Amino acid sequence: MRSDGLEIHYRPRGPITGRRAGAHPSRQVGGLGTFRDLVPFAAHPDARRIDVRATALDPFDTVMVRRFRQRASIDVYALVDLSASLRYQGHAMKAAVARDLCVALARSATRIGDRFGLIGCGAVLRRDCFLPATARRGVAADVAVLLAPSRWGGPGTGMGPGPERGAGGLLEAVPYLASARKMVFLISDFLLPLELLHRVFEGLAMHDVVPVVIRDSTEGVDLPDWGLLDLADLESGGRRLVFMRPSLKRRWLAQEADRLAALRQLAARHGRVPLTVTDRLDPDEFSRVLLEA
Repeated sequence: MRSDGLEIHYRPRGPITGRRAGAHPSRQVGGLGTFRDLVPFAAHPDARRIDVRATALDPFDTVMVRRFRQRASIDVYALVDLSASLRYQGHAMKAAVARDLCVALARSATRIGDRFGLIGCGAVLRRDCFLPATARRGVAADVAVLLAPSRWGGPGTGMGPGPERGAGGLLEAVPYLASARKMVFLISDFLLPLELLHRVFEGLAMHDVVPVVIRDSTEGVDLPDWGLLDLADLESGGRRLVFMRPSLKRRWLAQEADRLAALRQLAARHGRVPLTVTDRLDPDEFSRVLLEA
């Protein structure tokens, strides 16, 4: 699915503290923005915002001033797992779905005045897939290039810069996000150790983190009840022939459900429950679920 023109609607959780003008409610108050309250002139001495009606109705003849909640921008980052498992090809390549999401986020963020940044991580933080936050309108095109599916390397594939076993680089990315509060989309298939994920969520605790699970239905519900499956481990390069049968499929799906439940519980403790994108990106549905999360 091409990501040309796709956009994602999002909003940070709660008011933000950014000082750059933007589209989101902030903690700053002033003379412009959304009406917040009325206060005595002594508390907010701005003669331009005197409310004549409220002043006339005040029983103590207090001069009342309107205060407004200003709107500000926030830095939006995509923190992307580039480990080889994202190269899985079912109904679509998971890497391509992740790229489409990041391109849509980059386009959406810069359109409303936010800055967008990208950090790609495999076994280590990938310097060749790093983009500091920028408000430049053309950044979406750069993201599309940086997240081409060939960036997801794997042993024996001849693609990417080399083996990418695991995503330990996610921990290396934490210090790069350590300043002001940001909105961080953590994008992965989350086939990662829970201990690593716990440390990543802990490191990102000050931010508004949105975990996004990239899945393909052929990994689960579309598995056959019977048949021989030639399974490839994209992380290690190993292969295994498995005779699928209903009992094995039930255990397979139960283990997957347990893994996702553990991820959901872990993410919920740090703010938002994971969003799931299966097979392809539907920007309208993703936006709806994101705004409700």
